[in-house]
Amino acid sequence: MPAHADDLGAPGACPKRLLLFDIDGTLLSGATRAHRAALHRALADVHEIDADSVELTLQPAGRTDGEIARAILLAAGVAQPQIDARAPEVATVCCRVYAELCETDLSSCVIDGIRDVLERVSAREDARLALVTGNFEGVAWLKLSRAGIGGWFATGQGAFATDTEDRLRMAPIARRRAGMRGRPFPRERTLVIGDTPRDIACARADQLACVAVTTGPFGFGELRDADAVTRDAEELYDALEDWLDAP
Repeated sequence: MPAHADDLGAPGACPKRLLLFDIDGTLLSGATRAHRAALHRALADVHEIDADSVELTLQPAGRTDGEIARAILLAAGVAQPQIDARAPEVATVCCRVYAELCETDLSSCVIDGIRDVLERVSAREDARLALVTGNFEGVAWLKLSRAGIGGWFATGQGAFATDTEDRLRMAPIARRRAGMRGRPFPRERTLVIGDTPRDIACARADQLACVAVTTGPFGFGELRDADAVTRDAEELYDALEDWLDAP
C-alpha cells in the first residue's frame, strides 16, 4: 500500500491512465447493512418518515444514495421541492449516523483477491486509482478505511453521491478532478470498473471504456455491454493489465 495516497507524482506530471472503481459489489461485499440503516435514520431525522415501511420496487444496486433517498421520499409522499431543499442535510446526517453504526472491522467484506489487484495496479507508475461510487463521500471513505483498503485511493479525487444524485454525471466529475491545468483527464485514458449495468451506463454516458465484474448481483448476460466481463479478482487484474498495456 502506498505510504502517501495523495502523492500522485512530481508537479506537472500526468499519470498515463485513470482507473475509476465502484465500491459495493466491486471492492466490497456484504458491507451495506449499516449503510442502509444510516440512510433510513437520516430520512427519519430529516423528513420524519419511516423508510422501512415504504414499499419500494427500485433495485438499489448501482444507484446513488441520493437517488435511493429520493425514491423512498417520493413513495412516502414527500414533495420534490422539499426533497431538493433538504438533500444536503440528508447526506450530512447519513454520514454522521453511519460513523456511529459502521462496524469497526470490515476487512472480511473485501472481495477475495481485491487487495492483491489494488496493490499490483497501484504499483505501476502509469496508473492512478480513484472512486466513482453511489455512496455519500463520508460513507465511502469510512467504509474503505475500516475494510483496510482506503489507502490505495487518492483523496480529493473521484466522484460520490455527495457530488451528484445522477450516476451518469459522475465520470466527468472524476475526470475533471484528475485533470491538470483546467483540462479534464482524457477520456481515452480513463476506465470505469464496476459490477452493475448502471456502472456501465455511467461509463458510456462519458464515452469511457468499462470493465465489469460478476462479484455483485449481476451475471455475464446483464453485464455484456461492458468492454470486458470478468468473474473474479484474478480475471479482473488480467483485464486491467491488458487495458493498461494497450497502446
